Amino acid sequence: MRADTGWEKTESLDTGTGIDFTREIPASGFSERWCIVMLQNELCAIDLFSGCGGVTAGLKKAGIKVLAAVEINETAAATYRENNKEVALLQRDIREVSGEELKEVSGMSASEQLLLVACPPCQGFSAIRRGGENDERNQLVFEFLRLVKELRPAFILMENVAGMSRGKGRETFRSAYQEFEKYYKCKYDVLNAADYGVPQTRKRLVLHGIRNDLYEMWKEKGVEIRLPRPTHISAGKKKKDCSLPVWKTADVILGLPEIEAGGEYTGEGVYNHVCNSMNDINIKRIRYIREHGGNRACLPQELALECHKGKSGHTDVYGILDMKKPAPTITGGCMYYSKGRYGHPYQNRALSAREAARLQSFDDDYIFQGTNAQIALQIGNAVPVELAKASGLYFAEMFRVMKSNLNKSTDCGVNNG
Repeated sequence: MRADTGWEKTESLDTGTGIDFTREIPASGFSERWCIVMLQNELCAIDLFSGCGGVTAGLKKAGIKVLAAVEINETAAATYRENNKEVALLQRDIREVSGEELKEVSGMSASEQLLLVACPPCQGFSAIRRGGENDERNQLVFEFLRLVKELRPAFILMENVAGMSRGKGRETFRSAYQEFEKYYKCKYDVLNAADYGVPQTRKRLVLHGIRNDLYEMWKEKGVEIRLPRPTHISAGKKKKDCSLPVWKTADVILGLPEIEAGGEYTGEGVYNHVCNSMNDINIKRIRYIREHGGNRACLPQELALECHKGKSGHTDVYGILDMKKPAPTITGGCMYYSKGRYGHPYQNRALSAREAARLQSFDDDYIFQGTNAQIALQIGNAVPVELAKASGLYFAEMFRVMKSNLNKSTDCGVNNG
């Protein structure tokens, strides 16, 4: 059986092993040389459009070694470096980065298989932003495609806003997906981060892919291309026989030292617990809303904004976080009371950077660099750590199954112990 790779040429697919993946597979199974190489492999990753490092943090939690990353933004890159000193980071425009350069800076060895990850900027596809198909940022998905073709990784992972496949970006996504399908067996869908242990309702497009030749080799041995299975469930959907825990809620922000609007806690072991200031009228608003219903709809005329009078939409702005539910989507405005339901439930202020980071499932020792506005943008733009971890665990388990099947093959003649 010849593996259908999808590549235009039938040359050796250089994955660092020197093995020709397009050759005929013997009827008796895989060759001894191929098995020896595969059993020595390790799964590693390169993180494109890494931002402050949400994906990298999640992959590391899944046991995947991240070798290199690419990020153009200076402050996001500074945060990434602070927390991932072992990773080779290119602070560059990805349009100037080649696959050969990534191979060189990552130091990939011949015994490593690559998971190439990308979360291309997607603001033009977001339902809450202006923009559309022609937004220059939205074309960066094709830079990911270019590097996929240059590096030919074993696996691919892409994350983006839901609107990329269902809304403004559907034509761009369709075009890119058709190209991915030439080389990879893919699966994608819009997932809710709350289903994966993130204390936030956040809908994101997630795509998983395995290179066609590898899929053909293992599809009959239990390897399937799928998305991560949920680890949590909405309380409203949970049945008696369901073993999954219910969604985590916004109460994960509790337990930090109390601070006032515009304040910062600088005690030992607590990082980025800083919040923006609020004027007197907003302090009056947050107090009133907390006591009378949780969102701006309850405000009396003297406290209501002129632009809100007589309008019923966007009630999340000036809202108070509900500790019994997951937080709403954390955006780049997460530290601003006027930008969403980001009011603290008990203190007269908006979220601190550390509280917002908790809602994105970052660990408390993950340190962010930059001004308040820069940090809020980094946190809001990040892939939730636990969502990235869920994808990482899927790829790590799939790779383990592949190696396990090789180890059991009677014709391999190798000892992996």
